[in-house]
Amino acid sequence: MSPSCSRFAEFRKPQTTMTPARTTPTRELSDWSRLALAAATGCLWFLSAPPFRFSVGAWFAMIPLMIVLERTPSLARAVLFSSVAGLIVNIGGFYWLFETIRRFAGLPWPLALVAFLAICLYQGLTFSLFGAAVHVLRRRGYIPMALIAPLAMVAAEWTVPMIFPDSLAITQAWHPLVIQIADIAGPAGVCALLLLINGALYDLAASRRRAVVPAIVSGGILLATLVYGEMRIRQIDARSNAAPKLRVGIVQPNFAHAQRGSLSPQAAPERLALLQEQSRELEAEGAQLIVWSETSYPFALQRHAGSATVSPAHPILQGFHTPVIAGAQTIDWATHQAFNSAILVDREDRIAGIYDKVRLLNFGERVPAGEALPWLTRLMPREYARFTPGSSADPLLLKKPDGTSWRLGTFICFEDTLPEFLRSIGANHPNLLVNISNDSWFGEGSEPWEHLALSVFDAVEQRSAMARSVNSGVSAFIDANGRVIQETYAVDPSLHARPPSHRLALLPLMEGGHTFYDRAGHRFAGLLSSCLMLLLIRSSTRRHVWPACRDHASGATVPVRRRPLVRRERRLRPPAGDKATDHAQGRPLCSG
Repeated sequence: MSPSCSRFAEFRKPQTTMTPARTTPTRELSDWSRLALAAATGCLWFLSAPPFRFSVGAWFAMIPLMIVLERTPSLARAVLFSSVAGLIVNIGGFYWLFETIRRFAGLPWPLALVAFLAICLYQGLTFSLFGAAVHVLRRRGYIPMALIAPLAMVAAEWTVPMIFPDSLAITQAWHPLVIQIADIAGPAGVCALLLLINGALYDLAASRRRAVVPAIVSGGILLATLVYGEMRIRQIDARSNAAPKLRVGIVQPNFAHAQRGSLSPQAAPERLALLQEQSRELEAEGAQLIVWSETSYPFALQRHAGSATVSPAHPILQGFHTPVIAGAQTIDWATHQAFNSAILVDREDRIAGIYDKVRLLNFGERVPAGEALPWLTRLMPREYARFTPGSSADPLLLKKPDGTSWRLGTFICFEDTLPEFLRSIGANHPNLLVNISNDSWFGEGSEPWEHLALSVFDAVEQRSAMARSVNSGVSAFIDANGRVIQETYAVDPSLHARPPSHRLALLPLMEGGHTFYDRAGHRFAGLLSSCLMLLLIRSSTRRHVWPACRDHASGATVPVRRRPLVRRERRLRPPAGDKATDHAQGRPLCSG
């Protein structure tokens, strides 16, 4: 072989270090596959929440949607499939809302269905934002899903104002070891932990070599969370055992929503008699404080200059002398203002304190923007959306025999689902949390259990025991570690009549409101949201690391990853005058 042929043969040898290596293009998914995976994520999330209690599903529920986001080249389609997942989560979790809209708005079922789906779509915006953030960041460079997922979901839950407050953390309400971090970061901490593990599992499945370090870190954080939970449970149990105790009774009236107070005055004396009968039984069992549910006292109370009096014709304490916290409608006749109130009645049947509900329920107790647009208020039925919000979250003071008082942090209905509002309760360092609610509006489906699960976090955030009296259930006692000591049941009094019932428990009176979360509030959620924003800004200023290429099997454009270029070796040029071509491909060879 001539020297020129030898040099040319050497030039023709494969140069494995001369071209950048690429991974195999990601296989494109069909739209039906994407839809099925997004639906799987939605189903797993709502099945993980109460009352289904498949809580283990929350630790991998987001993985199917992550697959969709990774294999969908279009941002708009990624957001679309994420919205599908969010819609299914809310349809499964808030299915009871459809019947509630029909029952109280009086809408025909097609209009009620449209309103229901619109609310579910809005509530699902958290998944839409999550999908957009994950898609953008993963397309612009390799960032572990274990990092992106918790940042994206916590930021989405923190920024979207919910009609019905909710969080993915609700799935872990019955696992005390997991939820103890709520006294540091609130429900956002539990949500971040769930998405961290979801992301780490996805990383391991998608790219095991790159996922080793993120998986080890994620496992360490999970282990540290469980160790912290065990440590805090022991500390709080020791404090609870050493604290003074109060024997508290709760009454669950099981009254239908149509029998609410002045709406049916003919039934009011009978309602009051049933409540008093249950209270007499509790006093005989040793109760030192009795709690009635929201709007349980069936007569409107007149108030003047912030104080109210009980009519002698309808006393609350009838045949017993134990102090009572009761829900009532109070009216200031001078200003024609109505309040949804909790009143504390002392042993002499005098009102010793009033708490007026601060955060009123949209459409049920107030019309959004109704103050600026009075015509919106006039569209609502006269008995609804006419309440005035309270001005403070001051506790009710229960006097002790020595003249001092216990501080009872009292709040009404869905206020127990608002962590930021509970911080204002905790700022007064209550000795006991008292929640009175009326969930008969929503039937006996999942809502009463979801409401209870959300209130569990309040006890952990404030480190104070809680007594909940709910008109149709679920009434409960919750300790300062978030464990449900006793619970009743849920019933729809409009469909299934059930007599009133009661429960009694011995609760510790610890001074709450001294947690890190109570001082710092949503700083954890704000920090994670800021980190996400920085990642998005950084990614927008960088070149795409995953360029688009054509998948010849499917004909679709998909992203592929590039490995870093290795050092090129100097290539030998073919002899002058030779026409060097790659005969296998029919292309001229590069000259190096």
